[in-house]
Amino acid sequence: MPNQGRSPAGVVVDAPAWFRAALADEPQTGYVRVDGADIAWRAWGDPGADGIVLIHGGAAHARWWDHIAPLLVEDRRRVVAVDLSGHGDSDHRDHYDLDRWVAEAVAVAAGSAGIRDGATVVGHSLGGLVALRAGMLHPAHLGEVVVIDTPLGEPSPEERAARAGQAFGPLRVYPSRDQALTRFRPMPGQPVIDFVAGHVAAHSLREVPGGWSWKFDPGVLGFASPRTWPAMPARTRVVLIRGERGILPRRISPAIRDLLGGTATMIEIPDADHHVMLDQPLALVAALRTDLASRSRLDLTPTPPTPPPAHRRGRRT
Repeated sequence: MPNQGRSPAGVVVDAPAWFRAALADEPQTGYVRVDGADIAWRAWGDPGADGIVLIHGGAAHARWWDHIAPLLVEDRRRVVAVDLSGHGDSDHRDHYDLDRWVAEAVAVAAGSAGIRDGATVVGHSLGGLVALRAGMLHPAHLGEVVVIDTPLGEPSPEERAARAGQAFGPLRVYPSRDQALTRFRPMPGQPVIDFVAGHVAAHSLREVPGGWSWKFDPGVLGFASPRTWPAMPARTRVVLIRGERGILPRRISPAIRDLLGGTATMIEIPDADHHVMLDQPLALVAALRTDLASRSRLDLTPTPPTPPPAHRRGRRT
């Protein structure tokens, strides 16, 4: 995608037809109760179809996928974006850990949002860790794991923020919504497409006493990561997507590759940073569509022809 319309601030500008059409595709919304918290989800496509579960990054929310999800609804797919607890419209918790987020994603993938078992789970950044962990612990519900620019074996942007002392500070309250919108920045910072970031920013705010603030709990940046990781089951396919200037290294260590089942494939999005859906959304959609089509071909099992019914000779009476 060309660089036109990018800025670090993410102010809304005129958007092209594909983007307007995607946002005009109104999703179904709902909640699922997981360990005492209501977890919000948004879904496109017909219930009961093959599913794709989209998991956002740290301090983000499901609406980061609003312009992506409708473009993946083809071949009778049901696409669901989830707000992990502490993010977006989901409830907050006293503390956060990766396995609790896995339980939330699996609760959606297991059918509460109207999709069938064998879903493809797509996670960005922190969401990639959730997706990988879900694939390792719950392979019966998942058919494939797609990880978008998650720094495997290295601290994530969220973990770096926590180590820098940003995890537990109160969120800033802005006196007006417009002022808050001008302060929207992805973490880590990067150039973005104005109309995409403008939409994401507009849905990243909630009204609070004294003004406006962000729709996430700062405690999510101090989430607890599990000490041990089981190997990915051989039946679960893993695809790694990285931005050309992202934080997922081109080469992953043999230990990480073994953990992922030894057969993980990597796709690189040219001219993309970490937040691929903010700077190269159509290239991301193309990569996901290509992967999904490839999986469909891999899963295609020839059905033997049905023999014609035998003609029975009637008896004379």
